[in-house]
Amino acid sequence: MKRAFITGVTGQDGAYLSQLLLQKGYEVYGLVRRSSTVDVNDGRLRWLGIADRVKLVDGNLLDLSGLIRTLRELKPDEIYNLGAQSFVRSSWQQPILTSNVTGLGVVHMLEAIRLECPTARYYQASSSEMFGLIQEPRQTEKTPFHPRSPYGVAKVFGHWMTVNYRESFGLHASNGILFNHESPLRGLEFVTRKVTNAVAAIKLGLAKEIRLGNIDAQRDWGHAKDYIEAMWLMLQQDEPDDYVIATGRTVSVRDMCKVAFAHGGLRLDDHLVIDPELFRPAEVDILLGDSSKAHAKLNWKPRISMEQMICEMVDADIQRLKENGGRNRV
Repeated sequence: MKRAFITGVTGQDGAYLSQLLLQKGYEVYGLVRRSSTVDVNDGRLRWLGIADRVKLVDGNLLDLSGLIRTLRELKPDEIYNLGAQSFVRSSWQQPILTSNVTGLGVVHMLEAIRLECPTARYYQASSSEMFGLIQEPRQTEKTPFHPRSPYGVAKVFGHWMTVNYRESFGLHASNGILFNHESPLRGLEFVTRKVTNAVAAIKLGLAKEIRLGNIDAQRDWGHAKDYIEAMWLMLQQDEPDDYVIATGRTVSVRDMCKVAFAHGGLRLDDHLVIDPELFRPAEVDILLGDSSKAHAKLNWKPRISMEQMICEMVDADIQRLKENGGRNRV
């Protein structure tokens, strides 16, 4: 039985990845920050029905000594570093925390691996936000980075440190440059989930409007279930490498909203309020990924369309609001 260790295990990607690995017969351990709120720890794992099968380990990416002890004890075969301060908007309010967790946390993990389990295979969650002010119409593994947020800058640092440890110490370390990927388990602060939850609340008479910023920004949106499969495939390769994971299709926030509101039987224009306070200090206007390398080497392709994903998210939010008395806990 293979043993996997996942940081960020309680997030969207960590929960779906845990589910996939359990289905494949892995023993799954997940790193969690100490919290006095149980729901924060395992809400998504419980929603998937796997909370009792994932073994949670207290720890923090800022604590190198703790990571070393954890790896020494677990001796994992595969390590997936998904933990980060991952909300782009918050990174301007918390640039130092974001830099420490999202950037330096990667070095802590890599150093712990080098010292305790150098034969383990490592996945680093890189991000399309690294491209920022795009240098090419379609972004590939060779497109230069120009991040436009503290989060993007921290991700670039972690990305190149992963490459450096691979080249310097021979670690089987791969970067997945994942473009936007969503699901019913996405956090409420992210725009897709903010929209689908608002549609559910408006439809149920719990709200009247949704406030958004730049709805003309365009993103390459896929489903998290498809993208976590790509993570696993990267670590099954004989040689480590870096891969862009995307759908190759870009859609505006406005059009994504229209899909969600139409699925709820509503009109976007009847409920939308543009709030200047929600615009980013430095906007990323458009992202469009080219996953040709992943198609060729990993035999990976996305299966779930943006429209299918958004409709699934609306339905899930309606169900949760009904079940929880108008509150959404996941």
